[in-house]
Amino acid sequence: MPLLEVNDAQRVRQFLDLPPRLYQDQPNWISPLDHEIEAVFDPKKNSNFQHGEAIRWILTNAGGEVIGRIAAFINQNTAHTDPSLPTGGLGFFECIHDQAAANTLFDAGKAWLAQRGMQAMDGPINFGERDRFWGLLVAGFTEPNYGMFYHPPYYQQLFETYGFQVYFKQYTCYRDVAMPLHEAFHRAVEHYAAQPEFSFRHADKSDAEKLARDFQHVYNLAWANHSGVTGMSLEKARSLVKEMKPVADERLLWFAYHNEEPIAFFVSLPELNQIFKHIGARFNLWDKLRFLWQKRKYDQRSNKKMFGVIFGVVPAWQGKKVESALMEHARAKFLESGYTDCEMNWIGDFNPRMLAVTRSIGARIHKTHVTYRKLFDETRPFERCPIIK
Repeated sequence: MPLLEVNDAQRVRQFLDLPPRLYQDQPNWISPLDHEIEAVFDPKKNSNFQHGEAIRWILTNAGGEVIGRIAAFINQNTAHTDPSLPTGGLGFFECIHDQAAANTLFDAGKAWLAQRGMQAMDGPINFGERDRFWGLLVAGFTEPNYGMFYHPPYYQQLFETYGFQVYFKQYTCYRDVAMPLHEAFHRAVEHYAAQPEFSFRHADKSDAEKLARDFQHVYNLAWANHSGVTGMSLEKARSLVKEMKPVADERLLWFAYHNEEPIAFFVSLPELNQIFKHIGARFNLWDKLRFLWQKRKYDQRSNKKMFGVIFGVVPAWQGKKVESALMEHARAKFLESGYTDCEMNWIGDFNPRMLAVTRSIGARIHKTHVTYRKLFDETRPFERCPIIK
């Protein structure tokens, strides 16, 4: 089974064309966009190349047919989170149902990482942020949300038979938007309504600079101290807002303010895979025109699905019911805007506090992904991802 490095246009095309063949009989599979996969491996578009490196391969059978693919990468900003265990990553794994083929792919990644001083590898993960292309689907084999992969059930066996162990589980939660929140949420609204220094409102897309600054402020205070999460520059926040603006619905971008300082956010988007499943993966000119048409049709629906991208409260305001008031205000606008279903970006089992918040709003676990870790020294005791206190 020849293993070939992806280093020219032909092999890039082979790397991208494998999933459509593997999933042709899987009705719930939705293809990611080719250009978004390729951006991960483009040093001009992926800033992680400034402090890391990546490689990818395809695996073929004796007849030259591609039967597997994988990428390996090192991000020096996160590889040494545990100084005693330098850890690289594997991702973008796809393979036929064959353990020997999978082992060949895993072995290639392991050898490449070991040569560069790594002692463990996590996978399947992304050479980038955790908000996309992260984790292996092991439960809830429904349509994937935008930015996440769908996987067949046998992938779990391929990983675990090789020796990968669960580093952390990732839960995607679902909520029926129409389901009323507990009366305590309404009491929180009344509590803050009596204090004019507090306000709760959705963003104004026309003021992109304010949206970027407010997002960066809350993100850096609420999230940047978590393991594996780095702080966000204002330039990065501006870039995210610019990227999201064409598809965002400002009625889904909610902030809480104290004396006009942002202290919490709940940022959601229309669930874009409900549109992209009607569009080709190559996203050529014709596909872009189809996207505009499909988006227009989707915007007019009264039963839309939204995707909760990120939620956070500045530490000084945690435990003070700010999030309860924010959720109640936001939910009313969601319903008014025709959103009936909500899935939330995954929450790791290392974050019990955030999982408790999702339970408090009546959300239930809908999908489970797993981030695996493989220790190169199999005699070393395995440790799960530390719990956020």
